[in-house]
Amino acid sequence: MHHISPNHLSFETLATILNERQPLSLSPEATQLIDHCRTYLEQKISGGDALHYGINTGFGSLCNVAISKNDIEQLQYNLVVSHAAGTGDIVPLEIVRIMLLLKIQSLSYGNSGVRVAVVQRLIDFFNHDILPEVFQLGSLGASGDLAPLAHLSLPLIGEGFVWHEGHRQRADIVLKAKGWTPLRFQAKEALALLNGTQFSTAYGVWSLLQAHRLTNIAQFNAAVGYDAFNCRLSPLDARIHAVRPHKGQVQTAETLRNLLNNSPISATEKTSVQDPYAFRCVPQVHGASLDTIAYCAQVLLTEINAVTDNPNLFPDDDLIVSGGNFHAQPIAFALDFMAIALAELGSISERRVYQLISGQRGLPPFLTPDPGLHSGLMIAQYTAASIVNQNKIYCTPASIDSIVSCNGQEDHVSMAANAGTKLYKVVQNLERLMAIEFLTACQALEFRRPAQSSPIIEGIMAQYRAVVTKNTSDRIISQDIDRTIQFLKSAQFLF
Repeated sequence: MHHISPNHLSFETLATILNERQPLSLSPEATQLIDHCRTYLEQKISGGDALHYGINTGFGSLCNVAISKNDIEQLQYNLVVSHAAGTGDIVPLEIVRIMLLLKIQSLSYGNSGVRVAVVQRLIDFFNHDILPEVFQLGSLGASGDLAPLAHLSLPLIGEGFVWHEGHRQRADIVLKAKGWTPLRFQAKEALALLNGTQFSTAYGVWSLLQAHRLTNIAQFNAAVGYDAFNCRLSPLDARIHAVRPHKGQVQTAETLRNLLNNSPISATEKTSVQDPYAFRCVPQVHGASLDTIAYCAQVLLTEINAVTDNPNLFPDDDLIVSGGNFHAQPIAFALDFMAIALAELGSISERRVYQLISGQRGLPPFLTPDPGLHSGLMIAQYTAASIVNQNKIYCTPASIDSIVSCNGQEDHVSMAANAGTKLYKVVQNLERLMAIEFLTACQALEFRRPAQSSPIIEGIMAQYRAVVTKNTSDRIISQDIDRTIQFLKSAQFLF
């Protein structure tokens, strides 16, 4: 059980909640803060005629239109159904689960004005694995991820669809089966749910968690490639990196030295004076990606612990402030930047694959014992090149664009949502590229036998050979790629 509180939420805790499917509950502190803020809001709207955006006014460019107290509940209902204008592919359920968690966390700080019952219903959905149907297209990444969060909110009032127990079902039917009454949103509640960056941030969180695993695999792949291509270890010398001490660069060189420690192949005399950049510059290229990912992690860590709806309420200061915390520009930049960093790991990976199959350094062309009759891994490199090209397309920044909306009221937007959905595809593609390089490097290493690589590399390779055998004659490579992807998901690369 994880108790939602206004305390700092770390990535480690978040990952544990998701991976172990821990149920959630509201801590007494969070409950008190939410109640305190709600009581304050109800006093404000019952005790005067002052206009507060989205509470007793219209939305967007209709912010100057006053709404009577009798129509506030209808206003909140209208907001949800009118903003549920998403379309396109369904958001992966793993992302929707993160959206729920992040929205719950954001509302727990007591600056949003919702009732505890609203947050509790979100927790109920999370705990019972009732995942709203959300669409990928519709958010501009400012005023919050409006359309996706509207679809996330629809089932709370018995509208829309959810995924539950492996099936797409009407929300009202699932609520009835659980014995839950659909909520009737009160003042500010629908707005608090729809404002926010939880759609964009959820994609970033998922991608970041995957990035940590994939960067470890990239380091391992490069180390295997060093021995498979019979590379010099001099580019990993700590003294080189001490005079250009970018953190990721230093870390990468150290990681590769450790992975190649006690490798007989690495210890042999080399005939080549220098190695291609795809091997020689691994610390510099991988390291730059690691540093970029670390920056993006800090941005996302701030965002998952933030209040991003509007307006914000500060009960102890008797203040309701309309601002722009829903604007996802910090996230948009980070998501675009992370996509570039991950795509470059894939780009240099494909270059190492190309070198390994090129018939150099005593390796046969395309890593087959009988080239000509057999094509070996020729087309695996084609596939990698195709994926790299697609990633380059996905790395065109979304965050440099803005299209005016809402009659000019929302005249600059971040496009963070599109940055997030593109990043998701880059991550998936990088996993495929890592699998192609892994199977290629392991195949190349077979042609160094009886010489051995390091104990760490040989140990992982022995596990792999129980899943994918050495390629001695042509076979369906896509099956090897799929098996390798599954192997890399299950293997531990902790270094």
